[in-house]
Amino acid sequence: MSDHTERTVRHVIESPAFHIARATLEAEHERTVQDIIRLTEIEAPPFQEATRAGAFLEMARAHGLSDLEIDAAGNVTGIRRGVGNGPLICIAAHLDTVFPAGTDVTVRREGTKLYAPGVGDDTRGLAVLLAWLRAMDAAGMRTRADILFVADVGEEGRGDLRGMRQLFQKGRYKDRISAFITVDSPDMGRVATGGVGSKRYRVTFSGPGGHSYGAFGLVNPMYAMADSVARLSRLQVPTRPKTTFSASVTGGGTSINAIPASVWTEFDLRSESAHELERLNDDFLQLVAAAVTVENMTRSTRMGPIAADIVEIGNRPAGHTDETCELVRLAHAAITAHGFRVAFEASSTDANIPMSLGIPAIKIGSGGTGGRAHSLEEWIDVEPQTSVRGMAAGLAVLLAVAGMDDPG
Repeated sequence: MSDHTERTVRHVIESPAFHIARATLEAEHERTVQDIIRLTEIEAPPFQEATRAGAFLEMARAHGLSDLEIDAAGNVTGIRRGVGNGPLICIAAHLDTVFPAGTDVTVRREGTKLYAPGVGDDTRGLAVLLAWLRAMDAAGMRTRADILFVADVGEEGRGDLRGMRQLFQKGRYKDRISAFITVDSPDMGRVATGGVGSKRYRVTFSGPGGHSYGAFGLVNPMYAMADSVARLSRLQVPTRPKTTFSASVTGGGTSINAIPASVWTEFDLRSESAHELERLNDDFLQLVAAAVTVENMTRSTRMGPIAADIVEIGNRPAGHTDETCELVRLAHAAITAHGFRVAFEASSTDANIPMSLGIPAIKIGSGGTGGRAHSLEEWIDVEPQTSVRGMAAGLAVLLAVAGMDDPG
């Protein structure tokens, strides 16, 4: 770690202003908890984040952000102005959860634990963004950089990072953001510097169909689908960079006594490496074609052949932020200064998009502890001491990266 990095972090965490900010996080901790509960109890399935976005927008209005708005994709964006002569830094947390409409998102509070679908991934992150704004305002903090606060859509599943694509490829801040931090999951000890890329497909295998007895011998799309899955299962992929595949969801057919006319399976391909992901993708497309060819050669096509319709339903680019870059060094120093042991990892987050564009980007935690993410029994612990320590560490990262102008 360079002397410059250490000095920058010390300038932040040893300043009277930061002590005031941390005290504010502690004094207003219950308000943060109530923000978590309020936002968690607003459903936000993928592509249905508008109600939660509207609530977050109204909550953010009290925090002095300029240019506060909801963009074309549904992201809530607002600027905390710096003193000038600095870059634009973006800090984000995502609005959507993995749970479908109709899921019971009522928060159950047991002691210091909150239980509800989506409470930690990533509703806590949204509330922490608001808590940081209050702490910075209470301490009169100024930064050299403008800070763009974003509550974004489309991080989960088939959202396919559409909020980040809007922000970095189409929106008003396109080409202006010089560093990006996403706040996602409570764990402060795990910092994502790698973005796991993925390609996702729904492949529909179709054929003439027919009676299972009377038309026996005709090509069967189920066989071609099963052969594709079996061929995929035998692929050899590297463990480093970690590369994976899965046949995940399937369906089709009409009756137990009918050769199906149509069946489908959804496939998930992933890798930390853009090169390995592309190679896996090529292998996958070839094995589907081979399975179709074999079925058409093995059984009769007199009523028509088997065909495969391959539809891409997800495409997340892989990326990486070098661990020697200033953003990562500052984050590491600020988090370890608060007593956390940092481990770098690769994961699939909003940071994938800026990473793939060569923009320094990381994922950090929101503080505290939690578990059972993506399950109906998801929980976080809002015990104040641990929670505030994590939130203070995250705020120190943001201030170090944005360049705190006045230590108070």
